[in-house]
Amino acid sequence: MTVLGNNINIICLESEALKSLVRQLAFELTNESYPWIDEKEAMKMLRITSKTTFQKYREEGVIDSRKISSKHILYRRQSILDYIENAKHE
Repeated sequence: MTVLGNNINIICLESEALKSLVRQLAFELTNESYPWIDEKEAMKMLRITSKTTFQKYREEGVIDSRKISSKHILYRRQSILDYIENAKHE
């Protein structure tokens, strides 16, 4: 890794190493054991169709989320399962 002015880091990889890394990441993202899911899958698990309700859950901290980019948010699968389980007992 090379550090340039203004603390910019550059990482160099051989093309085969990059392809391997991308394949591994794709596998982890599609693997059921991956702990983070997208909005569509999260809403399906919660059995809701309202994006307003879903946003309310996120804002109130009912489910854990991580903002990956300005338009992409991932949700922790276990927090959704915990919420569903707790809702059954209320």
